[in-house]
Amino acid sequence: MSEPLTLADFDFDLPEALIALRPAEPRDHARLLHVTPGGLEDRRVDGLPDLLRSGDVLVFNDTRVIPARLFGERVRDGSTVAVEAILLDRTSPDGWTCLMKPGKRVRPGDRLSFGDGRDGPRTGPRLEASVLAKSSDGEVTLRFDQSGDALDLAIRTAGVMPLPPYIAQRRPEDDRDQSDYQTVYARRDGSVAAPTAGLHFTDRLLEALDGKGIGRAFVTLHVGAGTFLPVKADRIEDHRMHAERGEVSAATADQLNRARAAGGRIIAVGTTSTRLLETACDAEGVLHPFSGSTDIFLRPGRRLRAIDGLMTNFHLPRSTLLMLLSAFAGQDRVRHAYAHAVASGYRFYSYGDTGLWWPA
Repeated sequence: MSEPLTLADFDFDLPEALIALRPAEPRDHARLLHVTPGGLEDRRVDGLPDLLRSGDVLVFNDTRVIPARLFGERVRDGSTVAVEAILLDRTSPDGWTCLMKPGKRVRPGDRLSFGDGRDGPRTGPRLEASVLAKSSDGEVTLRFDQSGDALDLAIRTAGVMPLPPYIAQRRPEDDRDQSDYQTVYARRDGSVAAPTAGLHFTDRLLEALDGKGIGRAFVTLHVGAGTFLPVKADRIEDHRMHAERGEVSAATADQLNRARAAGGRIIAVGTTSTRLLETACDAEGVLHPFSGSTDIFLRPGRRLRAIDGLMTNFHLPRSTLLMLLSAFAGQDRVRHAYAHAVASGYRFYSYGDTGLWWPA
């Protein structure tokens, strides 16, 4: 029996200069590493139609990133403390769970007051909430004074884009990120992180794909902040994924099953689409409608049945995203391709370059 996989099996050296702080301009001019059974090919994203064939279907995650990072104050007994909340999951029309910093400074019963951006309210009223509960893992449940659509509007006014830590630590969020950190086809509010492989697509590229007879399908997985949390368990099998809400409609499942039956390939755009499709897939590779939460953990040793190709960005060392890619393409191929990407100056992470991967 082989030894259990550990975090060290998914580590690699990445020069800090290769971490992208801005996307390519235009988006579809990012570099694309084409990873085939025969080797590696350096391409560009706008050449994607030439790498696919008529009848293939690209599966996109149509979630929309909300400005889920809120800055404000905890108010207790006449004293205030600066706090920051990252919204995680909506629990009711007026309720959200969140990650709170500093989490030790809040407790059930506290009142929180969020302003307009980082520096408190500059325009309009404050967004008020009460702390309902605090779990052992540090998640905080908030009940806001507003509800439904009114709460959505207040969050859009008060919040800022929740850039990944590896970007936010090196520069502040700005107006460009409002569009840069959103796919052109986003339509369903709910994510606190972008499905970043989709950031490379432009209307021009989508039209070129249509002209080649390459199909388009949409699923929805609302990406949670858990995507940024490090894997703490040394043995991979001991890691537990955060649950995220998603939906595969009956129409999409039928579209993809029919495409594959006709000889087309199913290419997931991003790891979020991949995780949702695998959740909705049975042991024979047939997709079914799905609506609910998934905490599926795709890692080497687990065969992926729902997809035939994967387009995904270059991921962090020791991340579950790298483990998913290794499950699909094989650990040795991933190591080889990533070594080439580093040596060739590919840009990494959310605003970085991408790859199109086929199984060995």
